[in-house]
Amino acid sequence: MQRLELLKRQQQRIREDIAANLSFFLIGTVAKSPSMTGYGLTTKVKGKTVSLYVRKDNVKKAQEMTKRYNKMWVLLQKLSKVNWEILKLENE
Repeated sequence: MQRLELLKRQQQRIREDIAANLSFFLIGTVAKSPSMTGYGLTTKVKGKTVSLYVRKDNVKKAQEMTKRYNKMWVLLQKLSKVNWEILKLENE
């Protein structure tokens, strides 16, 4: 099988993985607040760090959402590398 065909298959698998994670993600970090008894979610908005208190019953959900974002970021990096290789081969 040609290298280009293999890369296109890999590209399709990565696209499917990205699509599966698109609907339920959140950019930020969930951490236990040292000054409070609960958890906080921090993220950047227009260059400034903002925080949101996360109730105990929502901590797992918020953590799962931030993990999905991290997974998507890795998948986007992989997709970019595969797309780069495909473009190089198509330009030969």
